[in-house]
Amino acid sequence: MVKAKQVNVQENVRRITDITAASHHTPVTSNVPEKRGHVRYIILLMLFIVTTFNYADRAILSIAASAMKSELKLDTVMMGYIFSAFSWAYVLGQLPGGWLLDRFGSKKVYAASIIIWSIFTALQGSIGVFGLAWAVPTLFFLRFMVGLAEAPSFPANGRIVAAWFPTAERGTASAIFNSAQYFAVVLFTPFMAWITYTYGWKDVFSVMGIIGIALGAIWLKVMYSPKEHPRLSSTEFQHIADGGGLVEMDQELAPSTTAKPTTAILGSKWYYIKQLLSNRMLLGIYLGQYCINTITYFFLTWFPIYLVQERGMSILKAGFVATLPAICGFLGGVLGGIISDRLIKRGVSLTWSRKIPIVAGLLLSTSIVICNYVDNHWLVVGIMALAFFGKGVGALGWAVVADTSPKEIIGLSGSMFNMFGNIAGITAPIVIGYIIKNTGSFNYALSYVGANALVAVLSYLVIVKQIQRIVLKPA
Repeated sequence: MVKAKQVNVQENVRRITDITAASHHTPVTSNVPEKRGHVRYIILLMLFIVTTFNYADRAILSIAASAMKSELKLDTVMMGYIFSAFSWAYVLGQLPGGWLLDRFGSKKVYAASIIIWSIFTALQGSIGVFGLAWAVPTLFFLRFMVGLAEAPSFPANGRIVAAWFPTAERGTASAIFNSAQYFAVVLFTPFMAWITYTYGWKDVFSVMGIIGIALGAIWLKVMYSPKEHPRLSSTEFQHIADGGGLVEMDQELAPSTTAKPTTAILGSKWYYIKQLLSNRMLLGIYLGQYCINTITYFFLTWFPIYLVQERGMSILKAGFVATLPAICGFLGGVLGGIISDRLIKRGVSLTWSRKIPIVAGLLLSTSIVICNYVDNHWLVVGIMALAFFGKGVGALGWAVVADTSPKEIIGLSGSMFNMFGNIAGITAPIVIGYIIKNTGSFNYALSYVGANALVAVLSYLVIVKQIQRIVLKPA
């Protein structure tokens, strides 16, 4: 009888342990050695795919622009304003998007973002029904709504990488999802150019919108936080947690009857924002990202037009030619992250492990100015490829954000960084449009882009001192 009772007690203890572990979504440890696993890389792959579609939808207008200009009677300045419509909303939506991420978590907010921006992308193919007089304001509005819906996307990427990857792997992970902007051009620019050339510019918006809606549904099935993923081993979970991964990030988001009112929560967030804006390191990072994104938005908006208008290529040829600089940008982006993480593993400080590839890459990207002195088409494309390879190496801003953001508001901090960086999406297309209209060529426009790369270098060398995580003062 005593032995039977002991067995029953042991069995009950085992059951309670299993239930408790299951309720926390944490794998139950055993004496059998467990492989670490690579679930975090599956999460990274999903981030890469979603970000590729994100940038493809941003770049649609640059592919369709040459055909739209003649049909809708648009000049370069009007195109500059339409290009900037996305970024007006994208910038305005950053802080609300960051708050939504910190309040409701990355999975739900990101899924809604993907589906909504895809709907407004598809609607851009129907602007003809409003007539020529309303086509421009309608297109501006729809691009504005795409930008507003996409606002939480990159801060969500930063949150997810901070949760799923230890510090020594974060540079590579951030570089991979960030390099999707180039892969989007490689994969989708020829595809979108072919649709535009074969069927017309309206159909390309419809096709990309439908694909994006399907992707949003897939996201809801695939994405989990580290503590909730059903296939994450305890060994891999411990590896992430011990290495500095913020595995608890979304675990306190369940509704509570004792939760503070929304106004109180927002009040404390604004107090934290003031602290971020008074930090010299962050201000230097924000300025650097603005300059880096100026290069990015030239590529996303005016580069295909540069190939058609300045270099005399067809829309179809320009779509394929644009893939070479994009491939180089992608390779540079991944390489920059790998170099940075290897420097950390070899004992180099976090500060210089991030700064060395950033500064070296951006100095290389200033080579874009050489295109002003070259006539051969393929040499121009080669120089562009070199410049965007350098820009890719130096684009480690999101790794720096994951390294420096306060743990309490990592979504809001990422949104602040993204907001300042994407002001370039407003200014760059408009400034370049005015430069082209007033000078009749792209020469000064390329010089403007190269100058921004130099300013970014100076920002990281002079303004940004030590790179470290910020500790907030209590509200």
